[in-house]
Amino acid sequence: MTDELPLVKIGFRDDEGDVETLWAFDLGDGRYKLDKTPWYQYGVSTQDIISASPEPDSMLFFVGILAKSGYRTLRVQSEEPISPRFLEQLIAVGCSYEGANPKFIAIDVPPAVELSVPVGLLCNSGLLWEYADPTHEQIHGTVA
Repeated sequence: MTDELPLVKIGFRDDEGDVETLWAFDLGDGRYKLDKTPWYQYGVSTQDIISASPEPDSMLFFVGILAKSGYRTLRVQSEEPISPRFLEQLIAVGCSYEGANPKFIAIDVPPAVELSVPVGLLCNSGLLWEYADPTHEQIHGTVA
């Protein structure tokens, strides 16, 4: 069971050099299972199996994706706190979410939930949102 495995922090570096760290279970042999939802990274989701290696300061950094979990990630940003009613709707359709703060959440869409369901809720919500995994380009083949 993965929750008996040690948790480690994995660094993800974006194109500007900013680093986001995510908790992951150490599966051994440089393999890790993400335990948290990415706030800023694209193309990875909770429970994905990734590879990472230490840099000179010994912090582990993301190298690549070894296996996708089937989870997808959507992100929502709002000028006002996101309404509890909207959050309840997400849970009712089988999704979960993590809030960086009441105005910024990341939504985990499990493999059993059709992506169009939470996307439909988002489209009808009037909230500013984005695809994070898969990305908009992966879904539509164009830049938004």
